[in-house]
Amino acid sequence: MFKQLKEDIQAVFDRDPAARNTVEVLTTYPGIHALMAHRVAHQLWQKEFKGTARTLSAFSRMVTGIEIHPGAKIGKRFFIDHGMGVVIGETAEIGDDVTLYHGVTLGGTTWNKGKRHPTLEDGVIVGAGAKILGPFIVGKNAKVGSNAVVTKAVPANATAVGNPARFIIKDQTEQPDHQEEQNSDFQPYAASQEQPDTMLEGIRILIDRLQKNELQIKQLYTQLNKLDPEFKKPRLSPLSKQDKQILEEVKREYDVTIDNKLPD
Repeated sequence: MFKQLKEDIQAVFDRDPAARNTVEVLTTYPGIHALMAHRVAHQLWQKEFKGTARTLSAFSRMVTGIEIHPGAKIGKRFFIDHGMGVVIGETAEIGDDVTLYHGVTLGGTTWNKGKRHPTLEDGVIVGAGAKILGPFIVGKNAKVGSNAVVTKAVPANATAVGNPARFIIKDQTEQPDHQEEQNSDFQPYAASQEQPDTMLEGIRILIDRLQKNELQIKQLYTQLNKLDPEFKKPRLSPLSKQDKQILEEVKREYDVTIDNKLPD
């Protein structure tokens, strides 16, 4: 028990530069308080003292703002940063070296008994406000961005962002440790500005293609006029007012640059 507590405290120093000394961590870190209470409550739960375990869990929630069901399985060197609003369900399983930020929910999507909550493998990092819902696996060293809503399995080493979550997978020969977290694409409080958004990129490509097609049509009519002076250029109106309104809404929503090359 004391060896495990020592590892949990060391995990705080490894992942939180604000931690200064052991006394401070033991007295002021709600994540450590909630984890210590859960270690005891889980043992009581396994020994069928379930009422006592739930009582201890409820008391811990009132004190720390972190709700961990005593039936949840948590591995070594688990770290909850800030902690307020974290909810971990009964059948959740958490591996070693996992990090959660505040507002994270490891929840279920069914009222049926049995496995209902996610399994987080070793090295997973979950950003603030993320919701992981369902009995699936979040693979080893995966990252879940802040406010993401994940309802299906996350591959190992992938980064899940958005609602519903989309996966960003990069080839890498080595897995960065927690000390290098700040150098990766993952940001615990918000998606990185450099991180590609597949939906936004798709809209940019479609608008660019539309503009190029319209220019080509204008050039074609110009050449036809030169070849046949009697050819009358019809009035082009490829976009209705409703279409233009939709494009303007897309421009405002996704900050996409739409030039004035489209014909009236």
